[in-house]
Amino acid sequence: MRQMTGLNELRERGLMTWIEQEHGWVAAPEEIVKAFSKDGFEECNRETTTSRRDWQPPGGVWQEAHTKSVASPVWVDRPAWDQAIVFIAVDGESFRGV
Repeated sequence: MRQMTGLNELRERGLMTWIEQEHGWVAAPEEIVKAFSKDGFEECNRETTTSRRDWQPPGGVWQEAHTKSVASPVWVDRPAWDQAIVFIAVDGESFRGV
């Protein structure tokens, strides 16, 4: 799997935490997007379907222009939380906790 420096920094700083029972990360979606940008990814498509108007889009696709590597996060918002459960795939492989 491609080295994801931005995501690893979020994990090291405690801004992204693996939740085994959810098989996903707890993080602020915009922090994930910033981490992708830091690693050279550009947004290709952000999903616009939501179940409520005041919720943010649930995910999208980012691509790194030189390597053509693709990252795809999907997040599940929880209304009372400022963070979401985030599921991340990079080049078809799940980015998981260690």
